[in-house]
Amino acid sequence: MNKGDNYASEVTTVEVKYELDGKSSEVVYVVKINSGKTLDGERVIDIIFRKECKFFLDISPQINSALREIGHTEINVPKCFHVGLEKGKEVIFLEDLRARGYKMADRKQGLDEAHTTLVLRELARLHAASLLLQNKTPDDDLGEKYPYLKKGWSYFITNYDSVLNTLKESAKLSQTIARKMDGYERVNAWIDMIIPKIGEIFSKQTKHVLPKVVCHGDCWNNNLLFRYSETGHPEDVMLLDLQMIDYSAPATDLNYLLYTSTTGDVRKPNIEAFLGSYYTAFKDIMEAGGQTIPFTEAQLLKDFKDMNLAGLVFAMVFVPLVLFETEGEADTSKENKEDLAEMLRETREKSLETIETNPLVKPRFLSVFDEMMELGIIP
Repeated sequence: MNKGDNYASEVTTVEVKYELDGKSSEVVYVVKINSGKTLDGERVIDIIFRKECKFFLDISPQINSALREIGHTEINVPKCFHVGLEKGKEVIFLEDLRARGYKMADRKQGLDEAHTTLVLRELARLHAASLLLQNKTPDDDLGEKYPYLKKGWSYFITNYDSVLNTLKESAKLSQTIARKMDGYERVNAWIDMIIPKIGEIFSKQTKHVLPKVVCHGDCWNNNLLFRYSETGHPEDVMLLDLQMIDYSAPATDLNYLLYTSTTGDVRKPNIEAFLGSYYTAFKDIMEAGGQTIPFTEAQLLKDFKDMNLAGLVFAMVFVPLVLFETEGEADTSKENKEDLAEMLRETREKSLETIETNPLVKPRFLSVFDEMMELGIIP
């Protein structure tokens, strides 16, 4: 397994051979291990790894129960067989989805309409099922009951300088890319203006929007696996790496996915159709549970647009990691890379060498800035 497909943990496989009733069998597990990496010396990874452990222990079973009660299938995440929370030895044993035909889409090209719609429908099921769960005990807030759900992006940006610095350095890389392209002078000036305020801007974007739901928090094409028909059409999706789950507005996940994982040609003409697919799936879950969806499709579109700036920040951080990656570069588990921030800096530096020759810079990255200028978010 390519360990580089996960930045915050070691990922490997364990093959178990056993005998049962005189028959020899074997099973393969995907095992995630806390890498112990730091981020500029801060132990952020310990917190986020434990968040994923708690998701499989606390949240996932209850969400699946809520879905089964209304006659729907369970949420599409890997089956979890074991979670170990001993400090420094945290581990998660998950099913090997490759055995069921799941694989990653082309990370560099981005998701097409069919892939994106599948993901949005699954996010809607996760979000809506968590709202059904919350509504069962309206006086017992999920974020209070499970405090780790409050430790999302805003929490880490506010409390850890390493996370804030990563955002700022990503913005500077975006500025460097824009400088090398004609027509992006406004982007350069805007990034100069927002770098000192990036933490404050991001925190404001992600607060005070209702309803709150359990969000994936890190939903981009690196953390998705798909199963395909014989003709190559995507039929199903699995959500992976739930280490950034938080209790936030649905539009957080929607902006994250659409601005990190699609090209401008896919995203821009289909925004309303994408949000419509999401809305319909959300509504189906709520109505099956005998409840009314607490927002209109028009309100969802407004919430999405109001949080576009957060989508831009996510794009500046994550798209270059995939866009400028070369074969072999992605293995973040090497012993000499104990600090994740150092690895991210090296990736950014290497990216500068291929900016002008990489054919994906325009559709995957600069298209985000094109949209933000059209929308007036970048003046």
